[in-house]
Amino acid sequence: MPSSQSSLLILGFSLLLLLLQIPPSLSLTCSSQTFTKNRLFKFCNDLPHLSSYLHWNFDSSKSSLSIAFIAPPAKSGGWVAWAINPTGTGMVGAQSLIALEENGLMTVKTYNISGYRSIVQEKIAYEVSNMEAESENGVMMIFATVALPKSMTTLNQVWQVGRSVANGGPGVHEFQAPNLNSKGTLDLLKGESTTTTQSTGSSRLRKRNIHGVLNAVSWGIMLPVGAIIARYLRTFKSADPAWFYLHASCQFSAYVVGVAGWATGLKLGGQSKGIRYNTHRNLGIALFSLATLQIFALFLRPKKDHKYRIYWNVYHHGVGYVILILGIINVFKGLDILVPAKKWKTAYIVVLSVLGGIAVFLEIITWIVVLKRKSSKSTKPYDGFNGANTRQQPLAS
Repeated sequence: MPSSQSSLLILGFSLLLLLLQIPPSLSLTCSSQTFTKNRLFKFCNDLPHLSSYLHWNFDSSKSSLSIAFIAPPAKSGGWVAWAINPTGTGMVGAQSLIALEENGLMTVKTYNISGYRSIVQEKIAYEVSNMEAESENGVMMIFATVALPKSMTTLNQVWQVGRSVANGGPGVHEFQAPNLNSKGTLDLLKGESTTTTQSTGSSRLRKRNIHGVLNAVSWGIMLPVGAIIARYLRTFKSADPAWFYLHASCQFSAYVVGVAGWATGLKLGGQSKGIRYNTHRNLGIALFSLATLQIFALFLRPKKDHKYRIYWNVYHHGVGYVILILGIINVFKGLDILVPAKKWKTAYIVVLSVLGGIAVFLEIITWIVVLKRKSSKSTKPYDGFNGANTRQQPLAS
């Protein structure tokens, strides 16, 4: 009996030591979190996304808001942000406090987020004091005091995390559902926060995924397959004219799917105020324009024996290869924007590698066939006849 009691005491003591070793900032709920410098806060909320927490004190007589925001960055070396948006409910227009590591030290910087591609460090719309940042066991903390307008007791809050810091500023964050839904309303007096954007964020993410899949399949896979069919199958006489119909069907199907993806992108752009990915957008417009030109050029294709057919071939092949290259580049641009799980980018690289391997193999086979044909023509013995002319030709003197 004494032995079992001592075992229980040892077990209990071990659990106590284990609990004491857990950093306060990693507690499962905000109510159990504590801070350095004896910082105390009256209110706290477990925010619903990105494993984030907000603590605050609000002095209504001075319209002064003191906050502590806690969140793990998306990746070691990343950043965390908390913001007030006086003009809307999203990130665009947010007056942001962003914590990141610079020269080995944690710091807080202020950013007026006028757009996703125009993030510049500058003074924000509110007076901010007592800014500090801390990092502990993979979690970052922002401390600050914000002077709010008189009679302001509710506000639109936005929070975010990112995976990288570049040139002393935050890199682009992911666009998964938790990132898109990390916003809501904060009642400073009641100590309550609400999030009402779940369905909107999920719907937008679904549209982005559809846009990405359609364009990756069309511009990034189907078009290269169609090009391979045209270049290599026509070498074999037995494949004529089947190769042409296969090529045309594949490219036209790719065009239809690509146009659907392009239209989805236009709709997303119209619904995403302030979000601009100029390179990706411009490449998409160029692809659509050139591909449409290719489709209409089919109706102007001269016959094989026409004197202008060679010029049409040069145009068709040249524009086709430009579309092929731009399509693959833009798929990778889209992957960088969407930031999906790493396996998807790896899968696309594998698909391209397989298609490239097939192309190299068929290129070798094609050259072997062509060289054999030339060799057989050059070594064919003279039989005294010349093609369709059945008269015997004189020997050269």
